[in-house]
Amino acid sequence: MPEPTRPLRDPRPNLDGSLTTHSVATPVAFRIRGAVYVGSRRVIPVMFVPGMMGTNLRVRRDVALPENHPLEPGEAAWRPPNGDYDSWHYADLWKERSPAVRQMILHPDLVEVDDGGELDIDACRLHPDDMRERGWGQLFNGAYGHLLYELQSHLDLTFRHDALGKRHVRSYWKDVMLAMQGDTLARWGVRSVAPLTEAELERFARYQYPIYCFGYNWLRSCGESAQLLQRRIETIIAWWQARKHQCSKVILVTHSMGGLVARACAKRIPDKIAGVVHGMMPALGAPLAYRRLACGTECDNPANGMLDNYRAGKFADISGRTTEETTPVLAASVGALELLPNHLYPRPWLHIGVKHRSGSKEILTEYLQFPGEAAPNPYDFYRDMKSWYRLINPALVDPARLYESKKKDARAVVNDALLTAEHFHRWLGDYYHPTTFAYYGHDQERPAYSHIHWSARVHQTSTSVSLTSHGIQRAGYLVHDADGTRTVEVDGMHILSFSVAPQDASGDDTVSHQSGAAPAGKIKQLFAVRGHRHQDSFRERDALLLTRYCIVKIVQELERHEPKK
Repeated sequence: MPEPTRPLRDPRPNLDGSLTTHSVATPVAFRIRGAVYVGSRRVIPVMFVPGMMGTNLRVRRDVALPENHPLEPGEAAWRPPNGDYDSWHYADLWKERSPAVRQMILHPDLVEVDDGGELDIDACRLHPDDMRERGWGQLFNGAYGHLLYELQSHLDLTFRHDALGKRHVRSYWKDVMLAMQGDTLARWGVRSVAPLTEAELERFARYQYPIYCFGYNWLRSCGESAQLLQRRIETIIAWWQARKHQCSKVILVTHSMGGLVARACAKRIPDKIAGVVHGMMPALGAPLAYRRLACGTECDNPANGMLDNYRAGKFADISGRTTEETTPVLAASVGALELLPNHLYPRPWLHIGVKHRSGSKEILTEYLQFPGEAAPNPYDFYRDMKSWYRLINPALVDPARLYESKKKDARAVVNDALLTAEHFHRWLGDYYHPTTFAYYGHDQERPAYSHIHWSARVHQTSTSVSLTSHGIQRAGYLVHDADGTRTVEVDGMHILSFSVAPQDASGDDTVSHQSGAAPAGKIKQLFAVRGHRHQDSFRERDALLLTRYCIVKIVQELERHEPKK
């Protein structure tokens, strides 16, 4: 029988190329030896780039804060806790914060990445100090901790040997191989995929895959974050090379907004990236971003049960239930504005109509569409702050009066942010790294906004007959309700209340399938998954299997194109 062993922490490379790990002193009678994993000298770091709100933020220490700022320098500004119970208390905290306080706490110029988050990953072989050095403490552990554990624990261990010395594929890699058949493929949204073979795993096992995280200030531009990601990649590669390891490329795994950051970085340094795996990326933006900025965060979804809608309400307490609460944070945040539908999103995606009854039927007459043939540029639509259907009400942008003493007023700050977002979108275009795999939500049970439908009801047929597109477009804004409903006066004759219809298309409850499917034909393979909620995707077993499958396939591409040594 093989001698029993106990696992030790993964070793740390030294500058001379040697490896060091630590154990504890044990009594002489303790006969179980320590076992340590010694990785390959050929290294491909795997870097995870989270979505919006997935990076912890703290108040900056190196800038002057407003006199009435509610937090101290260095204090956590955004650090969601794990678990529903603590999250609900976190929601109660945010619910009591005024629009002005929200603006100061989450102002893009007043916060920075916070690496002090939870490291509740006890079963992982990596030492907590190494986890923090690799950026794990920068991320929202509740959403991404399990993914980090899975990758760190499984990527490096592909085969095992039995008591007779015979080699076997480890069980969690067999799970990936078995996923090529049966119900899993259906949930991945494909009829077939290239099989994962033992020969491919042999090539995959030639490398070591240390897991890193890249947290970023998601309130700032994805283009700016991409430059910081480039520096981080170059630093990591140099770190391994200095320790006598072969390392020249990384693999990026992304979630949501992190996909935009990674694409922009890959466009800058494609030769330093072996490949990318995108999960739930709003490739063309999301109409949901318009809805949350213009009306506040939605508190329900037509597919949700009571508990899920309760959770959605708690999230709305955090992100802001009303436009008074969301506008001060999102309107000046370039990162948030870069999640709006871009110039490549299928148009028109905003519709304005009026419903009236004709006998027993309710008929919808559509009057306006944006962006339309007459005004195709979505950024001009976003810059319109006068129309009643506007994205941004400038009167709500600066409740903390942060811009009053500066050269630019609130309207100028917003226009500058929108211009930066437009430049980023047009520069990025439809670029994807040549070795890219992606999956997105295409589930009717997880509907998302593919379009925004403003509609009002009239009770008299004569009223609907007298309405015109010009009259509705020029209607005077009167007031809005807490749920985002806007009441307007049309032609000085009619008072109409327009509200946004519920989510209308299959998706992942956040990103519609139209945006998620945009990489089709431009990448190695695209998967239309079912059963995943946007934020919780990397907690799903199918997503973890699919991510590992794609990483192995990226390594096969690398092996095919790398010069033989």
